[in-house]
Amino acid sequence: MSFSESIVSVWNKAYRCFEGRARRSEYWFFFLFSLILSVIPIVNIIAGIALLIPGLSVAVRRLHDTGRTGWWLLLGCIPLIGTIILIIFFLIDSDPGDNEYGPNPKGIGPGPGPEVVS
Repeated sequence: MSFSESIVSVWNKAYRCFEGRARRSEYWFFFLFSLILSVIPIVNIIAGIALLIPGLSVAVRRLHDTGRTGWWLLLGCIPLIGTIILIIFFLIDSDPGDNEYGPNPKGIGPGPGPEVVS
């Protein structure tokens, strides 16, 4: 997923979709976009307010992609340790195949397995 595709994807799902799964690229490109906007002093407060719900939404969907519930975001309330654990969760690859939160957004599932030759 490209930078612009991820921004559009998050923004389209932002206020209505805390369900499903989000790929690593979608989450990290949106994080980068938010970071870039936060550097601009005048835009900082407005962007922070406007991107709060979409940021939470994509974070919850990213946790879903790794097989965790969105409640894991509460780890962020624990100074330093919680943030480090969340970063690790956000960096972990997707669960292969479908999980309880939906199909794999990569479209990659477990293969049929090895052929049995008799």
